[in-house]
This record gives sequence, C-alpha cells and structure tokens, in this order.
Amino acid sequence: MARTMNVPTLLTWLRVAAIPLVIGVYALPSAWMDLPTRNLIAALLFVLAGLTDWFDGFLARRWNQVSAFGSFLDPVADKLMVSAALLVLLQLGRIDALVALVIIGREIAISALREWMARIGRSRAVAVNWLGKVKTATQMVAIPLLLFDGRPFGLLSAAWWGGWLLDIAAVLTLWSMLYYFKLALAGVKLSD
Repeated sequence: MARTMNVPTLLTWLRVAAIPLVIGVYALPSAWMDLPTRNLIAALLFVLAGLTDWFDGFLARRWNQVSAFGSFLDPVADKLMVSAALLVLLQLGRIDALVALVIIGREIAISALREWMARIGRSRAVAVNWLGKVKTATQMVAIPLLLFDGRPFGLLSAAWWGGWLLDIAAVLTLWSMLYYFKLALAGVKLSD
C-alpha cells in the first residue's frame, strides 16, 4: 500500500474536479457559447475524465501505489461523474428519467450493499467483476455520445448511438445489480 496522495490519487481527484466543469459548460450564458460548442466541450471533458479512470488504475498497479484512500475514492469519482452527466442529459431532454433512475439507483444500492457486506466481513463476496466492468465501459461510451448530441457519427447520429448504448447499459445495470445481490445473499448464507 502507498501513501494517501500519489499520482493515481491525484488523477482521481482531477476526475472529481471535472464534474463541475461538465455541468458548468451548460450554465454559461448562451452569448458566450452556442449549444454545439457546449456539447463538444462537455463530451471532451467527459472523455478525458473517463480516460483518467483507466490511467489512474494502471499507474497505481504499475507503480505499486495502490492506497486504501485511492481504492475508496476511485469508484466514488466514477459514480459522481456518471450521475452528474446523467442529470445534465436528463435536464437537456436527451435521456429518459427511467434510465437515469435505474443507473443512479443501482449505484446507490450497490454502494450500500458493499458497505454492509464490508461491515459483516464479507466484502469479497461482492467484489467488482466483469459484468460491472462491461456496464461501466458501456456507460462511458454512451454518455459522451449523448453529450455530443446530434452530429453525424457514421451512418447515424452520435445521439442515436449513445441512446442505444445507454439503454444497453441500463439493462446491464439491472443484470449486474441482481448478480451482486445474489452474490451477497450467498455470502451471507456462508457466514451463518
């Protein structure tokens, strides 16, 4: 384990700092920036923040700078970033409220489940697995496409691709939530 503040943890903090920037782009007066420019900047900021998610984990493992605080902060930063972007997209009318509720609700439920499992000494029973990683990757591609909005992207618009990917992410979200609850139930039965 490494000290609390290191390069990977700093990258995670930068991801947290990007959240108000993505939101703030849409709060600027329209005389300062048109909507297509806002969409482009917000999408680029989200992509850059998403890349730090991969890069901080890579550096933490490569440089042996994994810390308890970094391990805590990393998923919190991810959840805050995704939730903030979903709320912006909801306000812009680019996603359905049900999709946002499913994704944000799952994050809250699984965080609470992991906290409870840690308290009873069974945190390994609900460790991150491939399904959660696929769900996260799908969200991280869908959200910037939706932020980018209606510009052409291949044969269809970025919004079309982003909408389909976010729907897939919502299905994966429910699937992974049920999977984690099943693991937790098995973990609790084993400890009885």
